[in-house]
Amino acid sequence: MTYNKPLIEQTAEFVRQQLAGAEAGHDWWHIHRVWNNVKLILQHEQADHQICELAALLHDIADSKFHGGDESLGPKVAGEFLSRLHVQEDSIQHVQAIILHMSYKASLGDVAFHSKELEIVQDADRLDAIGAIGIARAFHYGGFKNRELYNPEIVPNLRQDKETYKNSTAPTLNHFYEKLLLLKDKMNTNAAKQIAEERHAFMERYLEQFYREWEGY
Repeated sequence: MTYNKPLIEQTAEFVRQQLAGAEAGHDWWHIHRVWNNVKLILQHEQADHQICELAALLHDIADSKFHGGDESLGPKVAGEFLSRLHVQEDSIQHVQAIILHMSYKASLGDVAFHSKELEIVQDADRLDAIGAIGIARAFHYGGFKNRELYNPEIVPNLRQDKETYKNSTAPTLNHFYEKLLLLKDKMNTNAAKQIAEERHAFMERYLEQFYREWEGY
């Protein structure tokens, strides 16, 4: 597909408007960071730039976490929007497939779709889930759901399937062990793997400090 800058700009504006007032871990600024991550990774990887950028921009347009667990709504809204802009059907379907299969939750089930573009957008999204931003997002979402910060009596579940992960109400700190600390080794591209190293190390230092303060020393 020929890169269409006005299409990308229209999509960005649509997403900005749609996500006004969204939970801060999944708002326009999250989208903006993932979009930037995609462009960074694309400096080192070969893929369809337009598909990657459209999927990055639209990937949380109707996140299932905020829509009763409906995983079909995001791809549907994205597809309807792109159809109105007369995007080719095969490109729409590719963007929809990326949105449907890119989440960490989706990776815990059977994944029937793969593309280089999926790898890149998935990495870009996962990079925003780790490091300083990832820590801030985790605790913000935990507060949004009124979850405990930490409870030493509730042990992280390291053998979660998709449904267990989806329905978890565990303290926010458990989320580090159940997802965030696992992401470094799940990056697809070499560019993302290199960026993830520093962010992962920052989270490990943060957890050391957290436990010291929790115990009062």
